[in-house]
Amino acid sequence: MTLKDLHRVLGSVASAALLVLSLLVAGVQAGEVASTTPDADALMREANNVMATGDLDAAVQIYLQVPPPGPEGDRGQFVSSRIQAARLEFAMKDYPAALAIVEQLLEVYPEHIEALQFRKSIENAMMPQWQRLLQDTVKYVPHLLKGALLTLLLVVVTMIVSPFGGLLIALGRIGSFKPISRLCWFIIWLFRGTPLLLQLFFIYYGLPALGITLKPITAALIGLGLNYSAYLAEIIRSGILSIDHGQMEAAEAMGMTYWQAMRRVIIPQTYRVIMPPVGNEFIALIKDTALVSTIAMVELMRTADQLFNATFNITVLVLAAGIYLLFTTVFTFIFESIEARVGAYEKR
Repeated sequence: MTLKDLHRVLGSVASAALLVLSLLVAGVQAGEVASTTPDADALMREANNVMATGDLDAAVQIYLQVPPPGPEGDRGQFVSSRIQAARLEFAMKDYPAALAIVEQLLEVYPEHIEALQFRKSIENAMMPQWQRLLQDTVKYVPHLLKGALLTLLLVVVTMIVSPFGGLLIALGRIGSFKPISRLCWFIIWLFRGTPLLLQLFFIYYGLPALGITLKPITAALIGLGLNYSAYLAEIIRSGILSIDHGQMEAAEAMGMTYWQAMRRVIIPQTYRVIMPPVGNEFIALIKDTALVSTIAMVELMRTADQLFNATFNITVLVLAAGIYLLFTTVFTFIFESIEARVGAYEKR
């Protein structure tokens, strides 16, 4: 072997040795980096264990140690750690800290849906109470008013129908024709002696078994109309019987028939007697319309119930109560005005 070949061999060996040495150094550095990088799974387990002991602050700090993933890393542990930490801060009512954690997550994943929704919840929680109430009012009142219109329709139609039904039942009850009198007594006994809710259930759910299927609004109007006609029949009957019998005799002496005397003399005098209890019944009617929500009618109560079940926001129930109070207040003033007019002659 020549001297030149010897130099060439020695140079190749040296190059190979340098390559091996560089690879060893790189491996050692990689091992050191790996040993200093926190293990996300281990941190998550540790944080969960600490949270189970009740030390929420310490659990939050451990969750925040989970590093963000690299370009090809799995984002699952990082997202879970930040969401869990934000929830803990939210539960402890440290809303600024919870918001800061969510913002940290959104810096890495700006389009993360759960983080965006959670940020909105935190911002709502940080909002002043009056501002939140105003926002909820603007948001929910339009939906409640749609249901309130149906409630108002039920009230108005029942107020129109039930007095006429009650008057017919009352006249039949005090009449001399026994079959009609007994039938009217049975109607009063049946509808006053059973709950309105049961009557609505029977009309809507029970009649289809007999081949009669009704729409919810039809069933509600029939149920409310019959129930309140029965109650008003007894009120009207008591008002008629409170009028002195001598007035009927005087009317008949003047040549009036029984029905003419009733229409022109007796019934007009009952207004001042029956108006207060009739007004009370109609005020109760406004609240009883909430029962029709059980037969799939989307009136005020059912609308409020649906919104509350979807949002668990108690403001919905408060607003619904306010609308009911508004209705009862308006109708109370109306009936007080009517009472004042029909009883005006007594104050002279």
